[in-house]
Amino acid sequence: MPLDLTPLWISLKTSLLATIITFFVGIAAAYWMLGYRGKGKSLIEGIFVSPLILPPTVVGFLLLMFFGKYGPAGQFLDKFNFSIVFNWYGAAIAATVVSFPLMYRTSLGAFEQIDQNLLLVAKTLGASQWTIFWRIMLPLSIPGVLAGTILAFARALGEFGATLMLAGNIPGQTQTMPLAIYFAVEAGDNNEAWLWSLVIMATSLSGIVAVNIWQEARGKRGRGGEGGRGGQGEDTSVRGWRSEERVRGQGRQGGRLGGNSFPTPYSLLPTPHSTDSGLFVDIEKKLAGFELKVSFSADKEPLGLLGGSGAGKSMILRCLAGVETPSSGRIVLNGRVLFDAERKINLAARDRRIGFLVQNYALFPHMTVAQNIAFGLPKGLSSISVKQQVEAQLIDVQLQGLGDRFPQQLSGGQQQRVALARALASRPEALLLDEPFSALDTHLRSQLEQQMIATLADYQGVTLFVTHNLEEAYRICPNLLVMDRGQAVHYGSKYEIFEHPATVSVAQLTGCKNFSFGRTLTPEQIEAVDWGCTLRVIEPIPDELSSVGIRAHHITFKGDSSQENTFPCWLVRTVETPHRMTLFLKLHSSSTNNQDYHLQAEVFKEKWTTLKDQPFPWYVHLDSMRLILMSGSG
Repeated sequence: MPLDLTPLWISLKTSLLATIITFFVGIAAAYWMLGYRGKGKSLIEGIFVSPLILPPTVVGFLLLMFFGKYGPAGQFLDKFNFSIVFNWYGAAIAATVVSFPLMYRTSLGAFEQIDQNLLLVAKTLGASQWTIFWRIMLPLSIPGVLAGTILAFARALGEFGATLMLAGNIPGQTQTMPLAIYFAVEAGDNNEAWLWSLVIMATSLSGIVAVNIWQEARGKRGRGGEGGRGGQGEDTSVRGWRSEERVRGQGRQGGRLGGNSFPTPYSLLPTPHSTDSGLFVDIEKKLAGFELKVSFSADKEPLGLLGGSGAGKSMILRCLAGVETPSSGRIVLNGRVLFDAERKINLAARDRRIGFLVQNYALFPHMTVAQNIAFGLPKGLSSISVKQQVEAQLIDVQLQGLGDRFPQQLSGGQQQRVALARALASRPEALLLDEPFSALDTHLRSQLEQQMIATLADYQGVTLFVTHNLEEAYRICPNLLVMDRGQAVHYGSKYEIFEHPATVSVAQLTGCKNFSFGRTLTPEQIEAVDWGCTLRVIEPIPDELSSVGIRAHHITFKGDSSQENTFPCWLVRTVETPHRMTLFLKLHSSSTNNQDYHLQAEVFKEKWTTLKDQPFPWYVHLDSMRLILMSGSG
C-alpha cells in the first residue's frame, strides 16, 4: 500500500503558518515588553512563557475550553458558522501557542543585548521609533531573531499534545507527523514511526545547523574586518589637521575670558525667560543616591561639567537630550522650550535638535562610516545631496576615503571622529560631549583633543563637555560648572575656579591636595590648625573661613626659616612620576610612620637631585600669594 504523505504536508502547512504568526507576534511582544515598566510586567511575562512550562495537554485543554463550542472564542466564531476545533486551523493555533514563548524569549534576549547608547544616539539624530526599530534594532538582533524563528518552527513541527486536544487525529485533515508517529507505534508499525521521526529530526536539525553555520561565518567576517585597522594605536590622520585651525581654536578658547574679564557670577546668571539665545537649565531629578538639582546657562563657548564619578554630570546631558525626564524644572534652547514641568512640555529627543557624543561613540556597527554619518542628515535629501554632505563631513574630520569601511575597521580615534561628524551632520543647536576621550590612550587623547578644540571653534551652537579630568576641562572649556553629588558647587571661568575654588570639594576636583582647617586671627593672619602654624595672607579672608589649602606644585623650599610662612620640615616618603617627585612632608618634627605627614609637595626631578642630599630639617615656604582660602563645609 503506498505511503500516505498527508501528515508531512499538514505538518509543514501548520508549522509554517504558526511560525509566520509567531514571528510577527513574538517580535511585537518582545519589543513592547522591552519598554514596558508597568506593575503587571511579571504577570504578563509569566503568561507569555507559560506554554513553555505547562504540559502540552494542559495547554490543549485550555485552548479547547476557549475555542470550543461553549468557549468565548468558539461562540463568537459560531456566529459566522466557523469553527477551528477538529480541523487544521486548530492544529495551527496549537502549534502557534506552544512555539510563541521560544520566539518571544529569544527576540527579547536579542533586543536586550543591543547597546542602549545606540538607541539613545539614534533618537537624538531625529529618528522615529519605527526608524530606530527598522534600521537599528532589527538588523542588530537578526541572529537572535533568526535563531528564535528556527526554534519556533522546530517546536511547532514537533507539537503533539495540544494539537491532539484541540484538532484531534483526523487522517488527511489534522493528523500531523507527531500524531502519525504516535498512532503508528500504537498500531505496531515501527517502520512508519521511524520514517516520520527521521523526517522531523532532519527538518528541525537542518534549520538549526544552517543558522549556526551562518552565524559562525558572520562572526568570522566581523573578526576579519577588525584585524587590519582596529585598536587605539596612533591615528596618523590627525597629524594632517591644519595648524591654522588649531591656532584659531586655541585663540577662541582664550576669548573674552583673557585677563581679568570673567563671566557673570553664578548667582546672577540670566534666567530662561530673559533671552532667546543660548541654553538655560533649571532642573531637579530624584536619583537613587542623591537629588540632582542644578541651574546654569551656556552660550557658544564650551561649558565644561567637571566632577567625580556619580556627581550627576551625565544625567544632566541625558535630561537635556530628552532620554531622561527631570522631576521638575525647565530647559530652554535658543528660545525653544524643550522641557517645562509646570506647562507639561516635554519634547521628544528626536525633536530637540541636540547632538550627543557618548563615551563609546555608539556607531551603528552594521552600517558603514558613510551610512552612519548619513543617518544624522535631514530627511528628504536627494541621494546626490546626501553623498556630497557625507563627503564634506569626512573631509572636515580628515577621514576622506574611509566612507565604505565599517566601525570595527577603524581605530579608536577614527571612530570618535566619525561619531562627531555624525552628530554635527544633523546640524544640532547644542552638542553634548560625554567624556569623549575616556576610551583613548594618552597619546591619541592629546592628538584628538587638539582636533576637538579646532572643531568646536567653528561650531556655532552650545557645547557641554562632561569630564572628570581637570586638565582636559581646563584646555578645552573657557567656563566650568563643578558638580558634587548632584549639586552645582561652583560656576565660573576656569581661571576663577582654579585660582579661587569656593570650597574644599571644588579645590579637590581641581587637583589641590593640601588642606587644613583654618581660623582667622587678624585681618592678615590665619591659623592652619592641622599644620600647626600661623600664616600671613594677602587675599581677603572670607567671613566664614573654614579651610586653607595650597597646591603641591606651589610649595617651594628655602635655605632657612627667616622668611615669613617658612617652616622646618622632614621628609616622610616619596612617590616618583615620569617627570616629577611627590614629597610627603611633616612640619616641625620628624615622622613616626609613613602616614604621618602634613603636606604633599611636587618638584621636578632636577630640583630633587639638588634637594635630596641636603640635611634635615629642610625649610618649606608657603607663599601667601598661593594660599587658597575657602569657606563652607564642602
